[in-house]
Amino acid sequence: MTGFDASGHIAEETKNARIVAGKGILSSAIATGIMGFITTILFLFCTPDYDTLFSLGAPQPFVQVYALALGKGGSVFMTMIAALGLIMNTSIAIVAASRLVFAVARDGVLPLSSWIGKVDSSGQPRHAITVIYIFGACILCTILPSQVAFTSLVSAGGVPTIAAYGLISLLRLTMTPGRFKSSYFYLGRLAIPFYICAAIFNAIVFSVMISPFFFPVTAETFNFACVIFVAVTIFGIISWWLTPEEKWLRREFVLKALEDHEPSEMASEHSD
Repeated sequence: MTGFDASGHIAEETKNARIVAGKGILSSAIATGIMGFITTILFLFCTPDYDTLFSLGAPQPFVQVYALALGKGGSVFMTMIAALGLIMNTSIAIVAASRLVFAVARDGVLPLSSWIGKVDSSGQPRHAITVIYIFGACILCTILPSQVAFTSLVSAGGVPTIAAYGLISLLRLTMTPGRFKSSYFYLGRLAIPFYICAAIFNAIVFSVMISPFFFPVTAETFNFACVIFVAVTIFGIISWWLTPEEKWLRREFVLKALEDHEPSEMASEHSD
């Protein structure tokens, strides 16, 4: 239940984004929930006992689970589907992440923002895509010296996302429960129950992602995701505290965003 917000990251390139981007997020969350539930049940029925599972010694145990449950032909077919799904997921992740990096660089926040925030002749943020590819390749290479380091980095990458999902739900519940009523997808009376469910669900996922992978915990099996998350959070707070607001939220960008929003809002009211 993650990554469904990718439609929001590319909303600037979406026609009628107020409705289409929201529908993309909603349909993605529903599809992920249904298919993820089916996949989880499938694995629960196909997974052998713990002693057999941990004796396989495979870095990707689901491949061995397929082989044990389905035989050679079935395991090859299911592994191909999983690999195809990972390729498609990676492509979508690169699109969403590059647009996010481009938007941040366009506001002048990142180093080399003037270069990263440029688009090519077709309007694509090619420099931002290049940055994502480079960082992704560097992170992938960490599996060569240490699988624990790689797993910790992957978990650390997902932890802030899950924490943000839960934090947004919690703050909407406690700080702004009755606002944003003009939203196309306003939940009405169902808003409070959804906020509570989302906050609890993401809190459970967050606690799992920062927990140790193996027991007893040693230096080789320690999940450093919690350390990375806390360090990044502390650095972010210090940066926000010490950096003047004008540096990371410049007035000209705010005024330009307001100017661009007013014509679209008037056009929307006129069409209504």
